[in-house]
Amino acid sequence: MADRSTMSEQDNHLTEKEICSDSETADCLEEVAFVFGEDLELNRFDGLPFSSRYYKLLQERKSLPVWKAREEFLDILVNNRLVIVSGTTKTGKNTQIPQWCAEFCLSAQYQHGMAVSTQIHPQQAVDLALRVADEMDVNIGHEVGYTIPLETCCSTDTVLRFCTDALLLREMMSDPMLEHYGAIVIDQAHERTVSTDILLGLLQDILVHRPDLRVVILTVSSMTDRLLVHYGSNVPVVSLEALCPAEVVYSNCSSKDYFYSALRLVLEIHRTKEEGDVVLFLASAQEVVCARAILQREGTRLGAGLGELVPVVWCPGQGRAPSLLGEGMGSRGTVTTRGRRVFLSTSQGEDMFWAVDSVNFVIDAGVEKRYVYNPRIRANSEELRSISRCQADIRKQLTGPTGKCFCLYPEERVLPIETSPQILETNLTSTILFLKRMKIAGLGHCDFITRPDPEGLMQSLEELDYLAALDDDGNLSEIGIIISELPLDAQMAKALLASCEFDCVNEVVTIAALLSAPSCFLEPPVGRAQEVQQCHRKFRHPDGDHFTLINIYNAFKYSQRETCMTTTLNFSVEKWCQDYHLNHRALQTADAIRSELTDILKRIELPISETSFGTKTNTLNIKRALLAGFFMQIARDVDGSGNYFMLTNRHMAQVHPASSYGAKAHQLGLPEWVLFHEYSLSENNCIRIVSEISPAVFIQTAPQYFYYNLPPSESKDLLQHILDRDGSGRKDKKQTLTINSKADKDCSTVAQSYDRCVLQ
Repeated sequence: MADRSTMSEQDNHLTEKEICSDSETADCLEEVAFVFGEDLELNRFDGLPFSSRYYKLLQERKSLPVWKAREEFLDILVNNRLVIVSGTTKTGKNTQIPQWCAEFCLSAQYQHGMAVSTQIHPQQAVDLALRVADEMDVNIGHEVGYTIPLETCCSTDTVLRFCTDALLLREMMSDPMLEHYGAIVIDQAHERTVSTDILLGLLQDILVHRPDLRVVILTVSSMTDRLLVHYGSNVPVVSLEALCPAEVVYSNCSSKDYFYSALRLVLEIHRTKEEGDVVLFLASAQEVVCARAILQREGTRLGAGLGELVPVVWCPGQGRAPSLLGEGMGSRGTVTTRGRRVFLSTSQGEDMFWAVDSVNFVIDAGVEKRYVYNPRIRANSEELRSISRCQADIRKQLTGPTGKCFCLYPEERVLPIETSPQILETNLTSTILFLKRMKIAGLGHCDFITRPDPEGLMQSLEELDYLAALDDDGNLSEIGIIISELPLDAQMAKALLASCEFDCVNEVVTIAALLSAPSCFLEPPVGRAQEVQQCHRKFRHPDGDHFTLINIYNAFKYSQRETCMTTTLNFSVEKWCQDYHLNHRALQTADAIRSELTDILKRIELPISETSFGTKTNTLNIKRALLAGFFMQIARDVDGSGNYFMLTNRHMAQVHPASSYGAKAHQLGLPEWVLFHEYSLSENNCIRIVSEISPAVFIQTAPQYFYYNLPPSESKDLLQHILDRDGSGRKDKKQTLTINSKADKDCSTVAQSYDRCVLQ
């Protein structure tokens, strides 16, 4: 291991030999860039002389709270394999710690690999990479790069890479020991995403096998104690100096009134003419969209002397968000355009404002909406709950000491200390599939910080067993290995795999891409819902929503070809999407996902058939392929009025109004049996992305032992009647099936077929 003094030679030199004194002006810094001779300093990362901007940014970096702990951190990093750094967003840890880890790797001549820093949001990985490349005075995509879903900006020269936690986790499938990296920075550990929690569990074992590796965990103080309990009290902790908190104003606003109270407060702040942008934290993305519409409308009614009020939507996890380092922003997010911006965000958006120095007001609703997965009924439910104390503390420090934070809840309200781990609230099927792929026997080798719920684990294992992804020993089967190669949920991956047998790959890969991307439908403007429905009706397919998605994608691709061929100036794909109230960015994302999935299928040498969409045979084959993955999500209209009974959980639901079978669809007749993609518990229980199926095809496609586990119901009896009617054909094939409620007495005689849909 290289000596500490060698590692930081460059920055020590800059510290001891200052280019200009503090009293000199910025003009002096610019003159230094043109001095040639012995004083010329070269960048150790690319071998080129430093620019004047490097020294200017260096002065900004030295003013960050994290810089005071630089020497302490570097000393600890040399002598310890695991380091915890505790501090809030504005301390500068997100940008400086990865740079120092890159210096550590450089000091070892990259013998053990380069540095990587994980983020939970793609846009933040991009923004941090751009900022760090600027501070290091190197080119983005060369020495500093980023990797996010569907986009890579790296090269063989990359020594520091920013990526999402999910992508680094997926990279472990081909590089289990992460041998490409000498230093790994796990940022935003306090957000407790599933991918970050699994990385923290697996890295503990990797460190045992790789003593040369360095792991740095960036978190907040409330999470530090839990990490020390998990990793051991001897792990060194670097605690960054806390920033001076803003003035905090609490409110007695009830949880039901927070939305309009927050919007009224925004307008009141704007009328005071006090300088500074506003950050408003709401409970959900739906509230953010509604708030933007209201603020845009109310902003036009304000006097011209107040200046422009500009609402900016910033919702993590809702597709690619606009960059905070984009147009109209200074070097660290200072305002360079006229007007007051109101950033509208939700939970997990706190760390996104590290680059914005113009915020002077924070309005915290104090609540969040979380989707919690219930393994018993295989459905998500939306819960409104209080934010954690950790989130509240971060929000209070997003402004400077002269700013104000308005908390729309009483000061005496007791907030949970930590953010609830997502691993306790999400479907674990994809997680278990990954761990099985990593050959972790019995899940015991992944030392989870918070152990998953046993009921959720059992449900996920059962689902993988139904999908034929596991063999008799509980390990991944051949089908399971192929499913794990696809960046899709297990059910969709199995459907895509089955489409190779049924000669409908082109159609099913389109469905998979559109369901993996953000929704291609835009929210209808106020008062124009009927007009939007009329536009969308042009794409509707009589067999259901899955086929409607294919129609939309085909029309989108046709409009792209028309754009290339036409000479009309006023025609473009963006305008076409706008005319039909479709999300252009979502369709572009779906197109990229489709290309990625097609490339994976070619790489693993699976057959891809020519498209034949529109024929009866193709329609039937698409339904067979979808049923191969989603046979657990079947419902029957029990009374002919749209009340659908779900066979698996025995719950009742309505079809979502945006569906082809939604509003006014009963006039055309509702299908009796449907397959649905998603079911959510809410005020109006709805099933989304619905297509008609035949019960006979369902029986032919689903595994036989799945019938055995179905709870008793009238719908199950109808399926049994179909089986009894076709019993003679099944006897000829020596196949028996009993699915009535008394079948547990004869379970040993049930012929179990784990792969009714087998690739030939």
